[in-house]
Amino acid sequence: MTSSERITAELTSWDGVEAGPGRRGEFAFRLGRRELGHLHGDRAAHFFFPRERWEELAAQGRIIEHPVFPGRHGPAARQIEDEADVDDVIELLRINYEDAKARAGS
Repeated sequence: MTSSERITAELTSWDGVEAGPGRRGEFAFRLGRRELGHLHGDRAAHFFFPRERWEELAAQGRIIEHPVFPGRHGPAARQIEDEADVDDVIELLRINYEDAKARAGS
């Protein structure tokens, strides 16, 4: 399985998550109207986190600034180079999934 196939298989097993092409060539994961994050092929994942969480994850070296939004704390990126990166991308998407469920009162 490729990185994107593995991530997609895991996320679509979560209750309510839908996956599909986005408007700009990305492959997005959504829970209702909220995007959890998206992939650009097998090499990069992009997310959005609240500022405080972004700073925590960046300090841990788990994310970097989003290339389109340098200097902003919220949009984030993660390169995918190996299986450990795939696992962490799944964990990062899980953070957004749990936050989205909590906001929806689920």
